[in-house]
Amino acid sequence: MKLDVKDIFDKNYCDKEVIVEGWVRNHRKQKELGFIDFSDGTCFNHLQIVYDNKLSSFDDITKIKNGSSIRAIGNIVKSEGKGQSIELRVKDIILLGDCPDDYPMQPKPHSREFLREKAYLRPRVNLFQAVFRVRSVASFAIHTYFQNKGYVYVHTPIITANDGEGAGQMFQVTTLDVGKKVDYSKDFFGKKVGLAVTGQLEAETFALAYKKTYTFGPTFRAENSNTKTHAAEFWMIEPEIAFCDLDGLMDIEEDMLKFVVKYVLDNCKEEMQFLDKFVEKGLIEKLEKLVNSKFTRIDHDEVITILKNAKVKWEFEPEYGEDIAKEHEKYITEYFNGPVFIKNWPKDIKAFYMKQNEDGKTVAAVDLEVPGAGELMGGSQREENYDKLVNRMKELDMSFEELEWYIDLRKFGGCVHSGFGMGFERLLIYLTGVDNIRDVIPYPRTTGNCEY
Repeated sequence: MKLDVKDIFDKNYCDKEVIVEGWVRNHRKQKELGFIDFSDGTCFNHLQIVYDNKLSSFDDITKIKNGSSIRAIGNIVKSEGKGQSIELRVKDIILLGDCPDDYPMQPKPHSREFLREKAYLRPRVNLFQAVFRVRSVASFAIHTYFQNKGYVYVHTPIITANDGEGAGQMFQVTTLDVGKKVDYSKDFFGKKVGLAVTGQLEAETFALAYKKTYTFGPTFRAENSNTKTHAAEFWMIEPEIAFCDLDGLMDIEEDMLKFVVKYVLDNCKEEMQFLDKFVEKGLIEKLEKLVNSKFTRIDHDEVITILKNAKVKWEFEPEYGEDIAKEHEKYITEYFNGPVFIKNWPKDIKAFYMKQNEDGKTVAAVDLEVPGAGELMGGSQREENYDKLVNRMKELDMSFEELEWYIDLRKFGGCVHSGFGMGFERLLIYLTGVDNIRDVIPYPRTTGNCEY
């Protein structure tokens, strides 16, 4: 019977004949025996294939190279060697796809920089087998959480005239010759448009019809940055919830994050053990601690007070009314020994659509800081009062024309509503311990790089 390697490890097939198809990761040849480290990608575990010189095809099998695809037929038996519980004793091996001697993914250490240059092959090495399965499982976990809670999944536009009002620099989309003076009325959409930097505003419109909605899709930022945490194309999770205030939003953020982390720990055991051993020591312990933590909630002003009273020489001095730096995020999570919600931020450093608090100085915004990663989520209660929203836009000298539809939501049955955004790749960096965004995206798009 033809089986996946995952099935062979999950169930008892000892002393039964099976057929497997996959790839040779490593081939060790001896005078009378040969050992093939075999993977078909269906699980992180590899299957050891053993053959001997009693086979009529022994000489042909010894010529099979690393990277080749094969079909192996034989019996599953208990392994006599170390490192595996079972192995496949071969009756025959058929070469399906040969591979040259200069195959780049030989069984030896490779730098991550080298593997980025071979991005079309890197899913075949253990590190990326682990990372991209975690990506797949975490993605499913996110959908599972929201679907089980009754959220509607909304596909917000990728091409848009809405720039999210400062969410990030937009890539322009046009059919015109931009070398000339551009008349956008003659362009494809009759106006200037770009790739979406957020799906939030459109998701809000659906929240005011379905109560609970979320987007989960690609977003784009034309930021000329070469840091480990920036990419031009990445995925965002953006839930929007009607009849939900800031406290309710923090409840949802905490509950969702714990669900996703636990789901990955439960469903990627081998991958997480590998990452814990070879990428970030203590990774599993860090994630288990988060799942069992009670998240602290504290106002921005209180955070600044704690930072100012700290006996620390800061690179960037903390100030009331201003944003906090990475060093501050790290300190505050260590101070509370766990994740921290920082809420009620200064109005002047936050977006126009955030709920204005009664003090006139702050807005009902919240950032979630987690140990070892810093900010993981950012959200707010949205301003539901029509006049306050309009006045805030006037203060910022914003154009009403492009956002009239958004403002009108407050006239047509508006209500208290809230939402947050989380960069999926930032979550993956936290889950895997891999510290570069280029290594958690299958084909990263960064400044000067758009290969494949």
